[in-house]
Amino acid sequence: AAVVDIQPACLGLYCGRVVLAVNGSVEFYGDCGVCPRGQRTDDNKICRECLGSPDRYDWLYLGFMAMLPLVLHWFFIEWYSGKKSSSALLQHITALFECSIAAIVTLLVSDPAGSLHIRSCKVKKLSDWYTMLYNPSPDYITTVHCTHEAVYPLYTIVFIYYAFCLVLMMLLRPFLVKKIACGLGKSDRFKSIYAALYFFPVLTVLQAVGGGLLYYAFPYIILVLSLVTLAVYLSASEVESFKDLLVRKKRLVVLFSHWLLHAYGIISIPKLDKLEQDLPLLALVPAPAIFYLMTAKYTEPSRILSEGGNGH
Repeated sequence: AAVVDIQPACLGLYCGRVVLAVNGSVEFYGDCGVCPRGQRTDDNKICRECLGSPDRYDWLYLGFMAMLPLVLHWFFIEWYSGKKSSSALLQHITALFECSIAAIVTLLVSDPAGSLHIRSCKVKKLSDWYTMLYNPSPDYITTVHCTHEAVYPLYTIVFIYYAFCLVLMMLLRPFLVKKIACGLGKSDRFKSIYAALYFFPVLTVLQAVGGGLLYYAFPYIILVLSLVTLAVYLSASEVESFKDLLVRKKRLVVLFSHWLLHAYGIISIPKLDKLEQDLPLLALVPAPAIFYLMTAKYTEPSRILSEGGNGH
């Protein structure tokens, strides 16, 4: 090992030299290669430890990835529980409990262990998520493998969380469902659990392949999906006025849930660290639902058909 300025240049976007020893103000470095976990290269191609903490946007991204399995749990519980089953609410609460405990445990086992804080590296660009695509081949024959988690721990922490979610679900839900799902047939009881066994691998692949893309796109995904699902729900429930909404409590719960998602998406978009600057934008949250309810009676298919018939 020698002082860095007399060593040959370190090739590749993410290859770096590990600090072997520090003698006063002089650092001694190893060969150019992959940085250890929890470190990433600086501007001088030296592996430096990640000592920062996630900013607000990073936490919102992690919150989005944590919400995905919970929303899917709720959707499939609702889908398979049927209208007469009173077990849905308890299953919803259990799913929330599982995901909350999984999130807390994930934070506790992440570095620094035993704390709800995590140390992280700053995300600078999209390629930080895909370091495996930037391994250099100096002589076009041998490849120098420098794949490491440059966005530590935003990439791997999601996999750990999904693993805990799955384990907790398998430990808690079957016993609960067996006890309370008396209104369902034996084959239907566990369908929401079977659905989770399908969607967790899908979510894992989604994070593995599209983690970086999701990081930059998730606020827009939340807004588009919440708007579409709200419109579909209101039309499927034949809600055409504010009075129709107040008839059943469940409709109000669904509406407020979508409003919370709208708010989450709106707050995530600006990437500002000053939350008070984003708060006026939250006035837009009820706008889509109000617009739908005001225009629903004019877009009723039977009315359009009857008016078209009268015109002829």
